Amino acid sequence: MKLAEIRRYPIKSLLGEQLTTAEVDQRGLVGDRLWAVRDADGKLGSGKNSRRFRRMRGLFTLRGHSGDPVPVVELPDGSRFAADEPAGHETVSEVLGRRVTIEREAEVMHHDEGPVSLITTAALRRLHDLLGKSVDPVRFRANLLVDVPGSDFPEDGWLGRAVRIGSEVVLRPRRRLTRCVMIDLAQEDAPQHGHLLRTVAEHHDMTFGVWATVEQPGRIRLQDAVEVTPA
Repeated sequence: MKLAEIRRYPIKSLLGEQLTTAEVDQRGLVGDRLWAVRDADGKLGSGKNSRRFRRMRGLFTLRGHSGDPVPVVELPDGSRFAADEPAGHETVSEVLGRRVTIEREAEVMHHDEGPVSLITTAALRRLHDLLGKSVDPVRFRANLLVDVPGSDFPEDGWLGRAVRIGSEVVLRPRRRLTRCVMIDLAQEDAPQHGHLLRTVAEHHDMTFGVWATVEQPGRIRLQDAVEVTPA
């Protein structure tokens, strides 16, 4: 098995960036979802409504880029500004049609469920079999895509086991990832879908992929070998 994709989302629920290498610490990929769009009620911008999140149309027209010391937001017209720039907040508020700011994580992590999210090419092939067409992995906004032979959901069997990536990083998958309407939304080059969430619900209990904690930090790189310890 090999590491096929690495993705980071510097600002939660915005479009992100594809990487060739990334540093991983106890929190996850360094810089991943460290900032988020926040409305006047303190809820975080998302594709769903919940106690913590508020669905905000237009988030996928914005992109977050890594930056030092803060990430950079790219607007639909290609212009950019630092995430802590008040004038930029005004522009984002106009795009989203509501008053928002972009703020750094405080006491509670911005992750939906856990530090690092993983999906596999085998699970994507299984969706292809069910839908009759391929599914772009970008829809799931996972940090890591692992290339695994076959057509199944092999990551379900990784729960509780150590997953070593390259020579340094060790992850421990804890739970399957519950999905929401975001996987059906148009993003990047993937158009509106309409049937993906229903298919995941009917055939895999509304879950796809797993989230993992970090047992050993370090650096990961594309094409790193991925090994799972025996059950």
